[in-house]
Amino acid sequence: MPRFAANLSMMFNEVPFLDRFALAAKSGFKAVEFLFPYDFPAAEIATRLKDNGLSQVLFNAPPGDWTKGERGMAALPGRQSEFRDAIARALEYSVELECPRLHVMAGLKPEGVAHDTMTAVYGANLAWAAEQCAKVGVKPIIEPINHRDIPGFFLNTTDQAAAIIAAVGPEKLGMQFDLYHCQITEGDVVKRVEKHLPLIAHMQVADNPGRNEPGTGEVNWPFVFERIDALGFRGWIGCEYRPAGETVAGLGWFAPYKA
Repeated sequence: MPRFAANLSMMFNEVPFLDRFALAAKSGFKAVEFLFPYDFPAAEIATRLKDNGLSQVLFNAPPGDWTKGERGMAALPGRQSEFRDAIARALEYSVELECPRLHVMAGLKPEGVAHDTMTAVYGANLAWAAEQCAKVGVKPIIEPINHRDIPGFFLNTTDQAAAIIAAVGPEKLGMQFDLYHCQITEGDVVKRVEKHLPLIAHMQVADNPGRNEPGTGEVNWPFVFERIDALGFRGWIGCEYRPAGETVAGLGWFAPYKA
């Protein structure tokens, strides 16, 4: 049966962040993910996880200045030192939260910088990050993001991600396969899962259009989840969606998958 993790950056926004852990557990989730933990002490988050019987399965490395529109640094020339500091900070949280996956965002394409230059920087940064992550039992992962939600994002397609992973080494780097982004950019999501399954370390889900919960858009989610399960994917599927209304009221789709 597919295993779903509540995304606490997107879900349960009816309460403050630290109170969302209890709501996720009460709603039947056994694991959580979120975008960034850095506004809160790692020890405080770890306590919320322990008190609610939850596993932390994913969060993002610092992306640069998010408030100024930055969306990662891994592929950006001239930001290597800042990137390394970001990975070091992220791994401090990874250890405290016992989190096995770290999403490393590529960043936006700067004007006038060649694609090949960014690819070389991206590969070198990811190889270095993978070495640091391996020391503490963490696997870094990369996510293709659609051109509509984040125009100019460097990594857009699953094939592009697969090529980067092949260059760094699949044992060192994994794919974060977000079915919402794939549906927008490429479509044919089940076949793309089949193609890239050996590389996929984590999945995420939202319906399209709207990025709301499964069942609010165009995708036949019961079929998709059944196929993912039949293919043998045993990782977590993060619910990175914006609830169309109150979070708990929109969890009807989740009822068949509660442990």
